[in-house]
Amino acid sequence: MSAADLQTAGSALADPVVQTHRLTKRFGAQTVVDGIDLSVPRGSVFGFLGPNGSGKTTTIRILLGLAAATSGEVHVLGQAIPRHLPNVLPRVGALVEGPGFYPFLSGRANLRRLDAADRFVSPSTRRSRVETALERVGLSHAAGKKVGAYSLGMKQRLGIANALLTHRDLIVLDEPTNGLDPQGTREVRHLVRSLTAEGTTVFVSSHLLAEVEQICSHVAVLRAGRLVAQGTLDEVRGAGQKLLQVLTPDVELAHQVLAGVGLIAEGQLHDHHDYHDGSPRISVPLPADFPPDRIATALVSAGVRINGFSVEQAGLEDLFVALTGEGFDVVQ
Repeated sequence: MSAADLQTAGSALADPVVQTHRLTKRFGAQTVVDGIDLSVPRGSVFGFLGPNGSGKTTTIRILLGLAAATSGEVHVLGQAIPRHLPNVLPRVGALVEGPGFYPFLSGRANLRRLDAADRFVSPSTRRSRVETALERVGLSHAAGKKVGAYSLGMKQRLGIANALLTHRDLIVLDEPTNGLDPQGTREVRHLVRSLTAEGTTVFVSSHLLAEVEQICSHVAVLRAGRLVAQGTLDEVRGAGQKLLQVLTPDVELAHQVLAGVGLIAEGQLHDHHDYHDGSPRISVPLPADFPPDRIATALVSAGVRINGFSVEQAGLEDLFVALTGEGFDVVQ
């Protein structure tokens, strides 16, 4: 399935909680978000993926009204942003670019201060809501400790607790498992699932593909500010998608040949390649009706030395590398 097919499949998502049309953001001459059309269905766990610098955080900041778009349209919970931001924000919880708290106050006191700044909630229920949020993220035991003594993972949990102080229709989490140990990661995974069971839509930006595959129902992939894939997890992971794997020391020549037969768009893979058994490896999505023998013939005829040639079922990580031309960080 091509990137265009994946986008078409994604566009059919009904009742979107987040929807953008030709969303663009420029900083001077640099375009960091380039005409993207996102559609996040209600009740989904939506994974937002892309290499560092691909435009993920900038997009999230625009959705939350923290940055202004250069052009395009943004709707969150059915209302235009930023025009109706005051109506939308009380229904949205967010953890973006890491949590920020007063280090000299306890976790509990930080949450109470933040809750007190929310004019849409009742002070009479503040105590119970704060304690419930702390319990949900596993911080009840450390609620009385100063945040300055918290680990990065504990601060991350506290940031999620802040997003959960009251019921939200949409939760936006930017790298929610950053700094968490395996147990904490499992707890966040369980928490995300419980939120969707309550009817909340969760929008997750992450670099951990294993986590994305375990918790997300839908995903979108950004490359250099452009949306290159969108749809259900199975669609984007490649239901029926095949991946051509070529092992060759002649990377640049192989790229030229693959571009010549229509498998690589100009500049799609840059000069990225990884290694397998000591040989550089090129991976590209293979259309269902494209004969592999034609590719092998073209490579050999051009003088490309082939140390390995195979067609495999694409996994999410394979597809990500093929679509973006970059590996996926697994360590912060």
